[in-house]
Amino acid sequence: MSRMKKIYYAGALVCSIVYLVWRLIFTVPFNQSFFEMIYGILLWVSEVLSIATAFILIWNNTTYRSTPKPVVTSADVFPEVDILIATHNENVELLYQTINACTFLRYPDKNKIHVYLCDDQNRAEMKALAQKFDINYIGLSHNQHAKSGNFNHALKYSHSPLVATFDADMIPYADFLTTVVPYFFASYGKRVNKKIGFVQTPQSFYNEDVFQHNLYANRVIPNEQDFFSKEVNVLNASHSSAIYTGSNTLFLREAIVEAGGFPTNTLTEDFQLGAQINSCGYSSISTTEPMGSGLTPTDTGSVFKQRTRWARGMIQSTKNLHLLTNKGLTWKQKLIYFNGYLYWWSFLGRMLFVFAPILFALFGFRVVNTNFWLLLIFWIPGYLLLLLVKQDISSNLTNQRWGEIQELFFAPYLVVPVILETIGIKNSRFKVTKKNISGNNKKDFLYMIPHVIILVLTIVSLIKFNYGKFGSEIMYGSVITFWLLNNLINTFLAVLVFIGKHNNEEPKFAVEGQVHISDIQLTTNVVINYLTTSEIAIHLPQETMLRRQKRYDVTIETSQYTADVGAYFKSFDEQDGCILKIEANDELNYQILLQIIHDGFNKRLPQKRDKWVTTFDLLFENINKRIERLNTALPKGNKE
Repeated sequence: MSRMKKIYYAGALVCSIVYLVWRLIFTVPFNQSFFEMIYGILLWVSEVLSIATAFILIWNNTTYRSTPKPVVTSADVFPEVDILIATHNENVELLYQTINACTFLRYPDKNKIHVYLCDDQNRAEMKALAQKFDINYIGLSHNQHAKSGNFNHALKYSHSPLVATFDADMIPYADFLTTVVPYFFASYGKRVNKKIGFVQTPQSFYNEDVFQHNLYANRVIPNEQDFFSKEVNVLNASHSSAIYTGSNTLFLREAIVEAGGFPTNTLTEDFQLGAQINSCGYSSISTTEPMGSGLTPTDTGSVFKQRTRWARGMIQSTKNLHLLTNKGLTWKQKLIYFNGYLYWWSFLGRMLFVFAPILFALFGFRVVNTNFWLLLIFWIPGYLLLLLVKQDISSNLTNQRWGEIQELFFAPYLVVPVILETIGIKNSRFKVTKKNISGNNKKDFLYMIPHVIILVLTIVSLIKFNYGKFGSEIMYGSVITFWLLNNLINTFLAVLVFIGKHNNEEPKFAVEGQVHISDIQLTTNVVINYLTTSEIAIHLPQETMLRRQKRYDVTIETSQYTADVGAYFKSFDEQDGCILKIEANDELNYQILLQIIHDGFNKRLPQKRDKWVTTFDLLFENINKRIERLNTALPKGNKE
């Protein structure tokens, strides 16, 4: 780190501490009403936690040491591997894709790969599916412990020294094992790794999440979970404490056994198992590149239920681990895990930040007791320096504004569960998150109600606070006005997430390959624009004409696979070119087609945030898109 960086990093820390001390001593309204005092104290605590978690991330980033890629010296280092696929109530079609990908896994000796379909519903159709692919089936009736009980049961019937876990929708890439297995047994040059308990590869998703889809941002922002999976957890690995996130993971079996198996006393068995393995003296690694992709929930109800389960489970696991007094964890591991616990309190902080200026503007409640100039003197230096440091260490995955929008979107539905779980009012029922691609449902509008209330209150506050003010009055009130405007933008975008476009289409995949069409002589290669199991979009020379109703024999060829399908002309699109409806010639070609689609990250989705697209660009784009949709939906006579 350069000398200049050290100076402003240190300046950010000092100014932030000075600001927090000043806030506590001079601005918390101890002499005002009980409500104002309690709110002021909670707001100050929220600022402390916000700044503390920021500096923990800064510490994690500045102390990061990458894990070197292992050097494979011999094929003999690849031992037998058990792959456990958990299923509860998912459909056959979904499991078909996951199991199919497991049959394409590369390995020096594929006889050493043992795939198990772990079905805790003991369904006949799942047993038949396992037989179709010639994999092992482990059925379980009357399971009382959700995914943990399912996996613990499966461990009794499997035997390999390495164990991989996958959710039903998580489709592994062909190189998953050849990439991850060497971390356990290969050479690292001069550096010697601690005994590795598990290797976590990033969670990735092949469909658009609710933010990407509903905010017309599927080419602008990466998946909302990418910041944790591809950045934060990779930083955690530098301190031997990568967090197990439930799927796309490879374990040393003895580490699971020594940790007591998959825990059954929490809703987040993944996080707790990873921490228990760390407390047994094993390290954990998180890689930077995804090695499998799955479905992310696309309706807001499922998203909220998923996050509520994560929040409650994290609090349960923190208590179960006796985190701060756990002698098996280093202080660095405790700090990282405790920071994960504090994350779930950020949503209460977000609600406090949102309502503080509203309460002042509408009712005159002073939860921060200071004047304009003092606030600028103590707040601005630390805020700007910390913002500069965050920008310096940040990747292209997220930024502060985008983080605030996401926090506000989740906050109304996470504050109460976090408080209830903390004071001991538990919800121990595990619910599998719905995975579908049907998009919004009617209940999304009901979930929007708290955000609409916040939006209306913010607008009314802005009008009331600034009405009739002139000159210096506007300047002295500018901090409150700025605060309200910031909340207005964040809340408006959060509301737009609930009224996004509907989506009933299959995810479209960018595939690098070529297409050969029977009866069509082409002088140039035909490039694939997108591919699904039922459609392919290609660019054909302008003079090339395809006849409707005619069936064409089409070969889809990539560097690794070749699939033969039948195709019919469907339509022409200016952006995607010629669109053909396709159907695999037989089941083998269908399986190859699935592998072509799923063997790698869906490159139609962004892996980085487009820095040239600001929040205001996104806001205006959404307003324009929704006006276009409204005009399209209205009868022609009403558009005049």
